[in-house]
Amino acid sequence: MHDPVALALAEDIGSGDLTAAFFIDADAKSAARIFAKEPGILAGIHPAIETFHQVDPELRVSTTRQDGEKLERGDTVLEIFGKTASIVTGERVALNFLQRLSGIATLTSRYVAAVAGTRARILDTRKTTPGLRMLEKEAVKAGGGTNHRIGLFDMVMVKDNHLLANANLQHLERAVAHFKVEHPHIRIELEADTLEQVAAFLSLRNVDVILLDNMSLEDLRQAVKLNARRVLLEASGGVNLETVAEIAATGVDFISVGALTHSARAMDFSLEIL
Repeated sequence: MHDPVALALAEDIGSGDLTAAFFIDADAKSAARIFAKEPGILAGIHPAIETFHQVDPELRVSTTRQDGEKLERGDTVLEIFGKTASIVTGERVALNFLQRLSGIATLTSRYVAAVAGTRARILDTRKTTPGLRMLEKEAVKAGGGTNHRIGLFDMVMVKDNHLLANANLQHLERAVAHFKVEHPHIRIELEADTLEQVAAFLSLRNVDVILLDNMSLEDLRQAVKLNARRVLLEASGGVNLETVAEIAATGVDFISVGALTHSARAMDFSLEIL
């Protein structure tokens, strides 16, 4: 797997930090801190530390907070000491990781809070920034969310396009049975657009999860009744902070939210030389 920190530094520094090389004394040393400029949930502390270590292994970097902790405005999350040029060279990449990932954790925490008291868990999706999926999914966990599949390799999800390729229920049943023989411990999830599909999928063996795609609240409630806890149910589509509580109240087990990773606003952090 690639190293996202190394890639981020390579695209930022390129052949060298010209500003630091010409405008900062090579022997100058400083202490610095990174702090939150607004409230939120911290994520991305490890890639931020790794950024400074890759820029200059002699930098001393210590953290005062851990991923998942609630931050208030002004809270320090990292302290750095060493060559001033190295600190400012790593500054933007470290801040980018913290801002992006803490934004995801913060948004996730709001969804999790909105469904508190229900059985529903908030899931992420594969709608992630290319190359940053693992970091973004860790940020979802830091915000109290639950990771869905990591990729195409660790869970089966038969969606509408797969079903359109072969809509025969008997063929689907044979495919599910064959897969479970080869991969007995991997979950199978089927996407349903209608209650009729839900009923049909419930007649199949070895199905672990049914995805209820873009269904009305009434249809979600009917699907929960039809299911009678036989398999896990995931609601998807039309989910936002205004609708998620009502969706959770229908009794579904999971609610997947693409916005956690594709639309989270960056949380504001800053680095200051002390």
